Amino acid sequence: MKHLEKAIMVTKSFLPPFEEYSKEIERIWETHWLTNMGPLHEELKNKLNEYLKTSNSTLCNNGHLALEIGLRALELPNGGEVITTPFTFASTTHAIVNSGLKPVFCDIEMKTYNLDVEKIEDLITEKTVAIMPVHVFGNPCDVKKIEEIAQKYNLKVFYDAAHAFGVEINEKGIGTFGDLSMFSLHATKVFNSIEGGVLTYNNPTLQKKLRLFKNFGITGPETVEAVGLNSKMNEFQAAMGIVNLRYIDEQIEKRKIITQRYRENLKRIEGITFIDDLENVKHNYSYFPIVIEEKIFGKTRDELFEELKEYNIFTRKYFYPLITDFDCYKEEYKNIELLNAKYISARVLTLPIYGELDLEIVEYICEVIKKIGA
Repeated sequence: MKHLEKAIMVTKSFLPPFEEYSKEIERIWETHWLTNMGPLHEELKNKLNEYLKTSNSTLCNNGHLALEIGLRALELPNGGEVITTPFTFASTTHAIVNSGLKPVFCDIEMKTYNLDVEKIEDLITEKTVAIMPVHVFGNPCDVKKIEEIAQKYNLKVFYDAAHAFGVEINEKGIGTFGDLSMFSLHATKVFNSIEGGVLTYNNPTLQKKLRLFKNFGITGPETVEAVGLNSKMNEFQAAMGIVNLRYIDEQIEKRKIITQRYRENLKRIEGITFIDDLENVKHNYSYFPIVIEEKIFGKTRDELFEELKEYNIFTRKYFYPLITDFDCYKEEYKNIELLNAKYISARVLTLPIYGELDLEIVEYICEVIKKIGA
């Protein structure tokens, strides 16, 4: 097969028409208000509340610091245990550790790669203070079961919804579940504000705490009440978010079509499996992960990864390695059993997906995968 001349990357950041962004940031020159919760920041916050169907939100300059200030606002006791997933990006676990808490890793289930809710209760001890699930690849966790467990044991629930912007369950915004949810607005996400993070929550009393922690703990010109961080979203980020929000539904629809084309082609290839849409869920099609069963497909995930690069197709082993295999954590967690997470992590590969990806390229990628496995 002919190799592509231009590299196809696993993702491509969406940028709106330059003229629209330029027009939006003209307002910054008018006000000279660059940061510290300016008018564009407030406008984006209100628009996101409407789009995400949430009643309260706090904007941050990135998703990771949003996780950290969210954990601080929940006022969890130092040294408390937080049940979470090993199949996630480093940020989830780092935020827990940086907050003086201890991650306790629960295995995942094989349908969505989310936390296995049937295994959570076995991990709860007198030190458990919270659950931090991840909506992996934008597929919702079992929010109903998690809520039942949290209420039974009086635990906080903080969802890492980094991948789940715009996702809904039964027409209810995914950010309305639990005590807090964090959406990443990083450049590579479905919706971006260059960098950014959004915390959503139902309890309005959290708003004051989150504002405190994202601005150094400052409460007035001469008063600092808490040890906070600097995680304020600036006006240039907010402007990008305002413009990109005009295009988000169109981008999700394009991704849906691409996802359907991948599924149509890959279902014919033995040894390749993927996640289907979930019932009563509005998906955002943020990623297209496949799992390679090497004994059936004929090649391992790593072999497919390398051979695709020879065709100028760049994929990602996401999430690999597991958090528990990172150098900074592996010694402490070397003896825990995470059979499903290890199995998926060793076989998962995310394929290129972004709104402007040509369907002919999608067809080509599938043909290359088929050829490699033949």
